[in-house]
Amino acid sequence: MLSSLTSRAGRAMNSTIQVDWSLYGGAETTSPPSSSSNKPDRTRPALRSDLSSASSSSRNSRSSSPNFSHQSDSSTSFTSDDDDGDARQTKKATSSDQDELDDAPLSQVSRSAPLTDAVRSATAVDGKAWLPTIVPVDTQSQDFLWMHTEEPHRSRRMAILKAHPEVKRLMGYEPLTKYVSLAVLVLQLSLAVYLSKYTSLHPFSWQFLLLAYAIGGTANQNTFLAIHEITHNLAFRGLRANRAWAILVNAAIGVPYAMAFKPYHLEHHKYLGEDGTDTDLPTKFESVVLRNVLGKAFFATFQIFFYALRPGFVRAQRPTIWHALNIAFIALSNFLLVKFAGWTALVYLLESSFFAGSLHPCAAHFIAEHYMFAGIQQETWSYYGPLNVLAYNVGYHNEHHDFPSVPWTRLPELRRIAPEFYDVLPRHTSWPMVTVRFVLGGDSGLWARVKRVNRDAKRAEAKGK
Repeated sequence: MLSSLTSRAGRAMNSTIQVDWSLYGGAETTSPPSSSSNKPDRTRPALRSDLSSASSSSRNSRSSSPNFSHQSDSSTSFTSDDDDGDARQTKKATSSDQDELDDAPLSQVSRSAPLTDAVRSATAVDGKAWLPTIVPVDTQSQDFLWMHTEEPHRSRRMAILKAHPEVKRLMGYEPLTKYVSLAVLVLQLSLAVYLSKYTSLHPFSWQFLLLAYAIGGTANQNTFLAIHEITHNLAFRGLRANRAWAILVNAAIGVPYAMAFKPYHLEHHKYLGEDGTDTDLPTKFESVVLRNVLGKAFFATFQIFFYALRPGFVRAQRPTIWHALNIAFIALSNFLLVKFAGWTALVYLLESSFFAGSLHPCAAHFIAEHYMFAGIQQETWSYYGPLNVLAYNVGYHNEHHDFPSVPWTRLPELRRIAPEFYDVLPRHTSWPMVTVRFVLGGDSGLWARVKRVNRDAKRAEAKGK
């Protein structure tokens, strides 16, 4: 009976990933082929920032640390996109796709500029150029996959713009975002006040916890993702309006979060997978200590704390006036909530935030977005299922990374316009089963992430030689 249950669980986990095996020369199946490497004949986009491997015989490697090449790196140092100063303004974007990632008003994002030489040089006509390598699970080394190629989104963005220039019309802010996020804020504050003033439920009773999980966790995960949208300046035209609104809806979370999240997330887009810069990446310590089932279950349960605390250890950011305003506003809103409704109201918001980043169906997107599964060496994954309705379509994650200035309401349209680029890529079919597979399966873990050499460290290494 146990073997039968195990077999069923294995089949269920395998069915959570959709791969078009015909593109790999094999029949459709739910598990990787048995060959040592299965990869279609194609040309991978070149690495534009000279982060090439010291060895030309390999494009990626499994190891605990990268191999530094000793060529000079011409890429420039970066400053936080949360800065309001003139330093960033003096650095002109060299192509229209750069605007996609900058913290700039959407009115300044180029929608009609002529295609650059880099775009014209893109030869890919569909997404097959970005099909990931697939290796048998039993041949994987449980360590980070160090890539020596460029992250896939910039080159695919250029190819899509070449094939479908009408995609530019999808860029722009979405007025609906402010109404949805305000409605969720009102819902959470109203429910917090109701539970505190008009019920006798203890904050740790099962009824209270159930409400905090089912309603509060879903609502606050929605708020996290509203702030994610606003971070890309997609709720209003101007920067200040977006920042102020992010601080306002942050009140549902109970902890100042919005302004600290903003620069880290913009760096996650600009420097995807870059060790020491992209703080979405687990550290080596995490990948070693939390390697077994219990460790992965601990991470999945308390992942909100990992995402909140890891950036401070990996890459501290310079505080700004917006950080101070965020802290002051949340402190004031919490004080007023406790004063007029009692401590139970605040406890409800905090429990909701915890569940929103724990073992919650919608929280699975944190793992689903960038962790590798089943030997598929894909850096970013999409999910097109029904939970996107509750999560600002964040499941359209390849689409989002390709075009960060396309708001959540138009990401399905982006996929519809360019299906040849997205429908060929492996994708998840269930968020909840992603968490189950991550915790119980041996094909993924905190080690299952793509990493790249930190460009500042690479320059320092080159200078020392």
